[in-house]
Amino acid sequence: MLLKIGFRNILRNGRRSAVTGLAVAVGATALLVFGAFETFIFAGLQTQAVQRAGHLTVFRDGYFLYGAGNPAAYGIDDYRQVMAAIGDDPVLKPMISVITPTLTLFGIAGNFEGENDAAKTFFGVGVIPSDRERMRQWNEFGAGQPYVKDTRLSDDDATRGIIGVGLARILNLCQPLKIADCPPPPKAKATVEPKAPPAQDFSDLVKGDIAAAANPDARLPRIDLLAATAGGAPNVVSLSLSGAEPQSVKEVDDNYVAMHLTLAQQLLYGRGEHKVTGIVLQLHRSEDMAAARARLQALFKEKGLGLEVRDFTELTPQYLQILDFFRSIFLFIAVIMGVIVLFAVVNTMTMTVMERTNEIGTTRAMGVRRAGIRRQFLLEGSLLGAIGASFGVVLAAIIAVAVNGTGLTWTPPGNANPVPLRLFLFNAHALILGTWLGLVLVATIAALIPANRAARLPVVDALRHV
Repeated sequence: MLLKIGFRNILRNGRRSAVTGLAVAVGATALLVFGAFETFIFAGLQTQAVQRAGHLTVFRDGYFLYGAGNPAAYGIDDYRQVMAAIGDDPVLKPMISVITPTLTLFGIAGNFEGENDAAKTFFGVGVIPSDRERMRQWNEFGAGQPYVKDTRLSDDDATRGIIGVGLARILNLCQPLKIADCPPPPKAKATVEPKAPPAQDFSDLVKGDIAAAANPDARLPRIDLLAATAGGAPNVVSLSLSGAEPQSVKEVDDNYVAMHLTLAQQLLYGRGEHKVTGIVLQLHRSEDMAAARARLQALFKEKGLGLEVRDFTELTPQYLQILDFFRSIFLFIAVIMGVIVLFAVVNTMTMTVMERTNEIGTTRAMGVRRAGIRRQFLLEGSLLGAIGASFGVVLAAIIAVAVNGTGLTWTPPGNANPVPLRLFLFNAHALILGTWLGLVLVATIAALIPANRAARLPVVDALRHV
């Protein structure tokens, strides 16, 4: 009966109630649309990070903090046995989608085949190409780019690799690699030739290297990679380039080299024991990451292995920074929408109390207590909030369907290429429920002040109110 009376009172002044409900609906729509976009951003960032670096990475103790200075010194001994122990663990095995070794290294990359010789420091990563392809297919949230098979790296050819577009530009490889929008370098000023050139330069060292002589495909452009081995001696290998891949950060794009793990090990360890700097684990579900990490730590402790585990949020700290940034924006929008709804409902309910003063006096004279009057107006405020929030949910759903079907694209943070723009609303149940309940709560609180005022009206003064 109380609910029925509340609906009737709302319909008394339909125009005012509609304006108030519309204010609530606009607030709900704004929060849901931005929240759905925020959810899409988080899913896309996580998908990209997991496709590239997996959920968890196993390092030797100390590598995460100090290994960048000397990766060879922090290689994992007997990494194949470690991978077997992880993959055969009854707890971890059902969680793991891909387990693969990686090797990080640094050095100098040079192009000495053309007229304009060039050299540049590089950041390299050695991978198993087939495992890399399997990792790129992970798309739990449906936020990643459509998978396209990449055959530029092959398990059967350890001499092939890819580099960043920026590094290709610096090494004058845009034309050989057929890179679009890659301007040629400006002409260098003439320099005076040295009187006595050194007896042996970098190219002489390359010519003497065994790997430089083996080029399975002469049509592919080739660069030479120089690095120090684990023993401190210089070592050179030849890398045939099958393509260039843009990276999202310029500093990475200007230094990135990806190659077969075998070639990376040959460069970094030479004829010594081949090791890896990391063992990457990609899980079927991100929800299992905490349990998998705890089990890995327990396993390493049981076997006495000096290994540590890091997740993708530690390896890509910008993920959490972007996360906090968008959450701050959402909170700011939520506060603004909450204030708008608060004042709209307060104004509407205050006008309602003033118009119904005689009715309040009559109701009190018939024996209704103050608490009953207060409940009535609180219920009406809640109904205004519920109706407006429900309409806002429907409006946000229409907008989400429209945006998802238009085929819009954009380049999110951390991406080098544009991806489809989508609003992840329909699976964001917590967002929808939280927004709906939050706005109803704000509307109820906004009705509290006018409800208290109505409940405290003296019966005699209310009856003679004009």
